[in-house]
Amino acid sequence: MRQITVAGCGIIGLTSAVALQEKGWKVRLIAKERFDNTVSHKVGAIWFPFAIQPVEKSTRWSIKTYHKYTKEQFPGNGVSFIPFTIVYDTTSDISWAQRLPAGTIRPAENKELPSGAETAYVAIVPLAEPPLYLPHLFQRFISNGGSFEKIEIKTLKQLSELDNLVINCTGLGAKFICMDEELIPMRGQILRTEVLDVQSCVKSIRDGALSYIIRRNNDCIIGGTDYLNDWNMNASQNDTDLIISRFISAGLFPKPPVIFEEVVGLRPKRSEVRFTFDDQYPNIFHNYGHGGSGFTVAWGCALELAEIISGSC
Repeated sequence: MRQITVAGCGIIGLTSAVALQEKGWKVRLIAKERFDNTVSHKVGAIWFPFAIQPVEKSTRWSIKTYHKYTKEQFPGNGVSFIPFTIVYDTTSDISWAQRLPAGTIRPAENKELPSGAETAYVAIVPLAEPPLYLPHLFQRFISNGGSFEKIEIKTLKQLSELDNLVINCTGLGAKFICMDEELIPMRGQILRTEVLDVQSCVKSIRDGALSYIIRRNNDCIIGGTDYLNDWNMNASQNDTDLIISRFISAGLFPKPPVIFEEVVGLRPKRSEVRFTFDDQYPNIFHNYGHGGSGFTVAWGCALELAEIISGSC
């Protein structure tokens, strides 16, 4: 059996590992931290193309991922399809909307619009709740014969020496491993709250003013922030107040919700996703820099790279 190593245990690394197994590869997964200590474990994880380039490729990966999630709905694994109100304006890229399956997207009615919004879609989209879906993927990977080791990689040379073929899914860690100046953190602060009787929605029209709510089974995720090149991992009271004020002003709920937890994560933002073999170390295939769209494009990237890797050997 052909052997390969995947570096990184977030949603990008786990889907890549499972997709390679499904192509007949024996896969070793290595990472500095297990899946439950990654930024992937912290996020709302709803399907929505956000802060990712290039547009054409990310749209293709998004749609592939959408269709894959239709086959990923197993009891208790956190994957479901829910209505999601997506506010847009003339500056928004909504090319992905035209490629969703028929009957899964429609214009929002006036009563469904958050306060101040003029146009929006209501789409039925995948939600993959990380506390359930990530352990499901990890256990699936192990059950398929995969192995996991906690190893911290610091250089590209060290990465190249892991195996004859290596998939680099190290997210923001790739900034230091690859000395990648194009890769920067996009700081996201979110609030995990009580379950609210509201429809999930997002407004991402203006940079620095990201606002959304994601209703999950046992909680809600209210966000957020999208501060570029901000390494602060501490929750900010000013950001919490800002998130709540946007939530209230949108007319979604009459009073502040009960907050269970304030969460901060650093999304791996890049000028465009690095999805290619390395020039210096051709046994490394890079798959990182997915911005705020990790769960949205993960399976599309994973399935595509599995085809590329299998076709190259």
